Amino acid sequence: MSTLSLRLPESLHRKIRELAERDDVSINQFISMAVAEKTAALLTIDYLAERGRRGSAALFDRVLASVPDVAPMPGDELPLSKGQANTALQPTSRARKPRTKSRRRQRAARG
Repeated sequence: MSTLSLRLPESLHRKIRELAERDDVSINQFISMAVAEKTAALLTIDYLAERGRRGSAALFDRVLASVPDVAPMPGDELPLSKGQANTALQPTSRARKPRTKSRRRQRAARG
């Protein structure tokens, strides 16, 4: 374990103290957990970026082609257009919009 001297604005120190007390942990433990969470988030971004660089659109399409073309389970439908909410889990009293072709069918139609 190592020691780190840290300067914080008084207002932030006060908030950290309050949150640590609410979580029933010491300020040191609270800060350690916060740093660990931030570190994990940044490392995850790096990992996903590296995986993305190694990805292959052709391989993805080949794997996707092996998936059966069936209707999604209720609640798993894609929105009809960008920015449009998925209304699948809305009360049934609301009118539902007609389904569009799946992305795979749209790609196949384009050739």
